Amino acid sequence: MLLQVLVVLCFIPTADLTENKILVAQSPLLTVANKTATLVCNYTYNGTGKEFRASLHKGTDSAVEVCSISWNTNKTSSNSNKEFNCEGIPDKDKVTFNLLNMSVNQTDIYFCKIEAMYPPPYVYNEKSNGTVIHVKEILIQTQEPQSANLLWIMVSVSGVLAFYSMLITAVFVSYWQKSKKNIYHQSDYMNMTPRHPPYQKNKGYPSYAPTRDYTAYRSWQP
Repeated sequence: MLLQVLVVLCFIPTADLTENKILVAQSPLLTVANKTATLVCNYTYNGTGKEFRASLHKGTDSAVEVCSISWNTNKTSSNSNKEFNCEGIPDKDKVTFNLLNMSVNQTDIYFCKIEAMYPPPYVYNEKSNGTVIHVKEILIQTQEPQSANLLWIMVSVSGVLAFYSMLITAVFVSYWQKSKKNIYHQSDYMNMTPRHPPYQKNKGYPSYAPTRDYTAYRSWQP
């Protein structure tokens, strides 16, 4: 009886305490302001795999594979969807996906998938909660070209110079007119009374006319 019990126990399969399993952890939200996103897929693996593959998938149903990378102890190869500029970098216990030149319409939820390809058994992680990548729209502020600003400065300076030039011209013209008017009034008071020689006082010259001294006009004789 005891022998039969021992035989039965020998045929009972022992539980695999070291279950071959991959677990993945991702950040829940990633905000992108400069069109570049860096998504880190942390994972734990307790198996003996030597060849792995990691891929990034877009959408709630993971329908679009954005990019993937495969590696082992000797080499690494990668592949990217033509609609994305993506590269994967494997490291110990994590894979980093860099997405460049992202657009607003690429805002979505992204899932990491880690696969142990070789040796058997083939294992991959259960679907994680994913990471929502929110790509912000970049607002471009319109600025006037520097040449337009320089043109406005030149126009303003030219306007100020023209104003002062007109002001100076008006002051000069006003001063010139006043000077001319003063000269004209002074010429109206010139003494125009005729003069006569002292020896011709009785030859028709008015008595009020002053005598003219002709001795100053005689030629000098020795």
